[in-house]
Amino acid sequence: MNKQRLITELQSHGLRLVDSTPGAAARRGGAGPSDHRAITIDGTTVMVPVYTDSAAHSPYTLRATAASPLHLEASGEAVTPIDVPNAPQFYGLTTADGTPYWKIALLHGRDVLATTVQQTCMRYRDPATACQFCAIEKSLDAGRTVARKTPEQLAEVAEAAVRLDGVTHMIMTTGTPNTSDRGAAYLTECATAIRQRVNLPIQAQCEPPDDFAWFGRMKAAGIDSLGMHLEAVDPDVRAKIMPGKAEVPLTVYYQAFAAAVKVFGWGQVSTYLLAGLGDSLETLVEASDRLINLGVYPFVVPFVPIGETPLSNHPAPSSEFMFTLYQRVGALLKQSGMASADMKAGCAKCGACSALSTFEG
Repeated sequence: MNKQRLITELQSHGLRLVDSTPGAAARRGGAGPSDHRAITIDGTTVMVPVYTDSAAHSPYTLRATAASPLHLEASGEAVTPIDVPNAPQFYGLTTADGTPYWKIALLHGRDVLATTVQQTCMRYRDPATACQFCAIEKSLDAGRTVARKTPEQLAEVAEAAVRLDGVTHMIMTTGTPNTSDRGAAYLTECATAIRQRVNLPIQAQCEPPDDFAWFGRMKAAGIDSLGMHLEAVDPDVRAKIMPGKAEVPLTVYYQAFAAAVKVFGWGQVSTYLLAGLGDSLETLVEASDRLINLGVYPFVVPFVPIGETPLSNHPAPSSEFMFTLYQRVGALLKQSGMASADMKAGCAKCGACSALSTFEG
């Protein structure tokens, strides 16, 4: 099985952890790749679901024996050797006020620092508005993070992550506050503090602010790339899966994308498209084509059902669906010359939650 096919299968089926394995621990809940852990296959680091229902029944397992180093097995047969990123050194430190660094920011993939600057969202607590796939406040409820990271805390942790663990870029996302800037103002404040302390490329992620002038302010503060995440594009799917967010029309997103590309540059703006929520293959390909033509990278990712969310029992997309989708979107990216590696920072640059980057060439 080639690497593209294997990564696609792993991200659809998940991975059973039958032994305690070395490396950075998996995480539950939160705003990023939740219920996953990072593994490296033939030089490519990917995030693979490990705490989902499908992972519990996956044919793939992770094993290490005295006779054989860490490797992937399928139905008892060895498939390929793998590696896992080490637990980062900065996790062992605490801030002056006694907060562990890992409650401020986490290592994603192999060399990415990721944080949710505000771990609450105005839509999360109301079933009439909440995104049904979201687990942003689960890690807060469990005491694994803090509700609002200060700019000073983020700068301190970012400096240590670069110095101790060789982190190469940073992702800052946010729950959506009930303000017209949709979190852009606080992301700007945090980026200013970080860039004063350490020269680290940063991607910020938020919903489109009412005033697109925020894009220029974010760029001036040291934010290199921007993520504004559609997740789903079919209007019926949006209304069903994320009723509050669906109140922001697609037309507003596309206007925001166009304005953001003018500020951050072609290929430096991205959006998540979560395959498996109900959008058809054609809908996702057509949306990707439109986004690429605007200069936006369509980061196509398989939906992963997260425990204790309304969609916890919703199936992940099949590996066949994802493989075809990757082939078609990858061809569009190749035709345009847009590549994840050319992004200065962000989820698409990391690429670990998707196999898409392996289809770009």
